[in-house]
Amino acid sequence: MGSSDRSKKRTHLWKKALLHFALCFVTGFFTGFAPTSTASLFSRHDASIRPATADSFNRSLMAEIPAETPAASERLGPATAHSSVNRSLTVETPAETPAASERLERGSERQLIVVTTTQSGDRLQGPLLRRLADTLKLVPPPLLWVVVQARAAAPETAEVLRRTGVVYRHLTFDANFTDPAAEADHQRNVALNHIEYHRLTGIVHFAGASNVYDLRFFQEMRQIEGFGAWPVALVSANRKRVVVEGPICNSSKVVGWLFRDLASDKIGLGSLLTDADMKAKPPRINISGFAFNSSILWDPERWGRATSVPDTSQDSIKFVREVLLEDETKLKGIPADCSKIMLWHLYIPRATNLPSHHQIQNASR
Repeated sequence: MGSSDRSKKRTHLWKKALLHFALCFVTGFFTGFAPTSTASLFSRHDASIRPATADSFNRSLMAEIPAETPAASERLGPATAHSSVNRSLTVETPAETPAASERLERGSERQLIVVTTTQSGDRLQGPLLRRLADTLKLVPPPLLWVVVQARAAAPETAEVLRRTGVVYRHLTFDANFTDPAAEADHQRNVALNHIEYHRLTGIVHFAGASNVYDLRFFQEMRQIEGFGAWPVALVSANRKRVVVEGPICNSSKVVGWLFRDLASDKIGLGSLLTDADMKAKPPRINISGFAFNSSILWDPERWGRATSVPDTSQDSIKFVREVLLEDETKLKGIPADCSKIMLWHLYIPRATNLPSHHQIQNASR
């Protein structure tokens, strides 16, 4: 009796163990065919997040790294040039659509490239650049402001430019000059070589920091196809003198050149001009009195200039002046009939003695 009970218990235990084993085996067998949903979910999640994270990191990195300009350093010999670009130029921009490219071909959307030179040791430079920046901010885009400066004085100006809200490129050079005119021409060559190297397409205008503009002037300048010129008023408060120089136009065609001192002449610019007023071709045009299509720098044949001319990369500003004065029929006078002055150049003596920081403190006590 006792032995039969023990055998039944052993049989029951074996059956129970076999049942557990079978259940575990079947569960494990079918689990092997089940998809790893948790792993695939996380992998898809990572794949969707990583590109955006990397892209945002790259953008922030690009925004902090200044771009360098190999053009000026390669073409200007010992005077090595460098450039920095504000953040609006380094962030990614959407791909240009056909409609956008068509708008850029129209004159109303043509890019303006405004080049401003600086003078070493000019204590008024900061305020004048800020004032010019306030004007350029009111001009509809696209507009690029190129500011050229000696490298030693660049940090202070860079801080001013970063706060202007204008799309700019800040170019610097290492050469030293004692002649202000030679330094200004060198700076213009640095800017033009940068424009040529990077193929910056647009209408180039040299804007002095002390220039004053009618905002309609910039829209007129966008209508220039190749070359344009206009009258400039030179104003000097200390000398109580206003001199107007520039083209005389029949509609938009340049027919002569004018140089008139309006301080001693009560006759307006739109009055009848005598033969004495209509000068022959001037030796040079006021640097702020003309603009040109930047493609003349790398595609002169398009504008009727032979490609066999000697290399002018060392003196691009001289080349541009020669092209402008070769044939007046290439020039477009703006505005119509050149009858309005839309640009004034203020003569500000650079020898003005400004009070020092200590003098201001003593005066306030």
